[in-house]
Amino acid sequence: VQLQASGGGLMQAGGSLRLSCAGSGGTFSSYVMGWFRQAPGKEREFVAAIRWGGGSTYYADSVKGRFAISRENAKSTVYLQMDSLKPEDTAVYYCAARRLALVATTPAEYDYWGQGTLVTVSS
Repeated sequence: VQLQASGGGLMQAGGSLRLSCAGSGGTFSSYVMGWFRQAPGKEREFVAAIRWGGGSTYYADSVKGRFAISRENAKSTVYLQMDSLKPEDTAVYYCAARRLALVATTPAEYDYWGQGTLVTVSS
């Protein structure tokens, strides 16, 4: 399984960005897809997750109401729409896939990882 994340960049506070994660080589219809982020000097933290089969979504409290995760089955692609960005959202964002169809919020529970894409939010 390979995951390719893209869409990061520099944005002013209050702006929006959309991250994409294209998957290949796996049976994504049964996976849970997640987004995590890691700021400098901090641990990797959960941002959002989606069950590929049913589309149920889950969010960290810090992004609830501002970020939205979605999927496009035909393209095996997951998106993270990020609105009302804040400087504290600055981090490298990673997409991840979990073979078990149960949502998890810790990095160790995910089996495959993309390479990360940097999001920088200026004040």
